[in-house]
Formats: sequence, structure tokens, C-alpha cells
Amino acid sequence: MNLFLACRRMTCAAFVATLLIGAAYADQPQGIPRIGVLMPAVAAMEEGLRQGLHELGYIEGKNIVIDWRRSAGTEQELRSLASDLVRSKAEIIVAAGTPAARVAMETTTTVPVVFHVGDPVAMGMAASLAQPGGNGTGVSVISSELIPKGLEFLHQLMPKAKRVLYLRNPSNPMATQLRDEVQKAAGMLGLHLETLNARNIGEIDAALRRMRQTVADACLVGGDLLFLAEKARISRAIRENKLPAVFAYREFHEDGALMSYGPSLKATMHSVAKYVDKILKGAKPADLPIEQISRYQLVINVRVAREMGITVPQELLLRADEVIR
Repeated sequence: MNLFLACRRMTCAAFVATLLIGAAYADQPQGIPRIGVLMPAVAAMEEGLRQGLHELGYIEGKNIVIDWRRSAGTEQELRSLASDLVRSKAEIIVAAGTPAARVAMETTTTVPVVFHVGDPVAMGMAASLAQPGGNGTGVSVISSELIPKGLEFLHQLMPKAKRVLYLRNPSNPMATQLRDEVQKAAGMLGLHLETLNARNIGEIDAALRRMRQTVADACLVGGDLLFLAEKARISRAIRENKLPAVFAYREFHEDGALMSYGPSLKATMHSVAKYVDKILKGAKPADLPIEQISRYQLVINVRVAREMGITVPQELLLRADEVIR
């Protein structure tokens, strides 16, 4: 009898739980837009997108659904996640990073893609910045200009440095163009550049081991979002090797970076939110001009410089947009 009563109670509880779950789904607004997001797990980027959408009146879970797909950046994983977002009936796919955007646009030609990329025209993702012409639009950060400028600042910081390590992702669609531009800048500055390749997390570990075994004067870290997702390990390894380094994003300062030169990821993703809003209101990606980010920030941490025994030149401090003391 006790067993019967217990089973009966369990059945009733399950029935009540089913009703509650059903009621919860019934309370959800019907027909609200579903946005798929394909990006690395970078807090600043997520915060920028969420804040931008919120300021435009979108509240996640209330009048917009966001399917987050966080990726380590390998092509196989990106293709799987992009296909998953298309199957989930996402009305727009937000893709952060050139590899993610390229995969998203190869996966679908009908779902609008709002991207955060390097050079979409050079990569064949848009006919022009003014008239993209396809199913993708968004924000462009021309890293072929950004990374060489960072090398120039590194040379100003360490004028006696001759051997510089360059950490890059050779599978990035812009890798060849970037390598050529960085090599050209190094030659003009009289620097010997040694490349460390890393396509995934495992290769980052190998590159960092090689870094420990290599005699070098400084380090240049490329702007691939894979490196940003692994910024804690990369920053720690560079500091342990006592290498003065310049990074592409301010977010590396959260892990003790010495210097960075690049755009604000939070601000760029804030701009991405505006494209999502325009497309939801009926605009076509083909007709929305791509915003080219032109404001880059030079950030220097003088406390880290002192720890490394480096005196930052006054002209470099005056040039900096932010000095961390």
C-alpha cells in the first residue's frame, strides 16, 4: 500500500511538473525573432552585443531569442555550429571573426549574416563596403594595417630589439595577406621576424613551448579571435618568458599585457547590434553599407613595464590613448 501511494505521489508530481513546464512555454511570446550567434567565448564581445541590443529595445528571452554558439575557431567546429544555427531557423546569424563569417556565408545564402571581420571585400564576402551585394554585412576591422602598426609601436618601445616572434593563425583567411604586410613592416624596421603558427588550442600549446625554447627580444601577437579566447594562457606564457609584447586587443590587459593596439571589441559588437536591428525591421544586408572601424586604441601598462625593467619612452606615453599605472 505504501508503495502504491508513493508511486501515486510520484505520478502526480510528474503530472504537475509537466503542466508547469507547459504553462511556462505557453507564456512565452510567439513569433519573436531568433538570432544565432557564432563567436568565441569572449566576455567583452558578448557584453557589447547584449548591451547594443538592449539599448535598441531587445530583451533576451522576452522579445528576442539568442542562440549562442561559442567556438574555439576550428573550421570543422564552425561548420557544424553554423549548420546547427541554420537548422534552428535563426532569422539572422551574427558571426564574429573572418573564419566564422566565411563559414556562415558558405553554409547559407538566404539567412542574413551580420559579421565582425577583417577585410570582407578582400575575402570575397562583399562586392564593396558601400554595397555588399550578398547576404552579409556588418563591421570591418582592416587588420592588415593594424598588426604592422602594432609592430611599429613595439619597435618604439624596444628600439634595440632585433628578433621578434610573430604568433599567427595560418588558417585564417587573411593569414597570407597579414604575413606579407607584417614581413614588409619588419624589413623596414630592420627586424628579423620568426613565425609561430597556431591553428587550434593544441597548436597554441606547441607554439608556446617553442617560444620558451627560442631566443627572442619581443613578441607580436596576431589579431585572430582564437588567441583572444585563449588570452590567459598566452599572456602568462609571454610574461614568464619576459618578452615585451604587443597584442591586438585591449582585453589582453585583463591578464597582464604590456601593450595593445586595436579596436574596442565591446564597441564593435555594439555596432553589430545596430545591423541586427535594421535587418529585423526589413532592411536587406545587400543594401547596408559595411562600417569600417577607424578608431584604434593604444594602451600601455607602465606597471607591467616596470616589472620587466622597461622604461616606456615619453613620446609613446603621449601617443597612448590609455596608460594603466
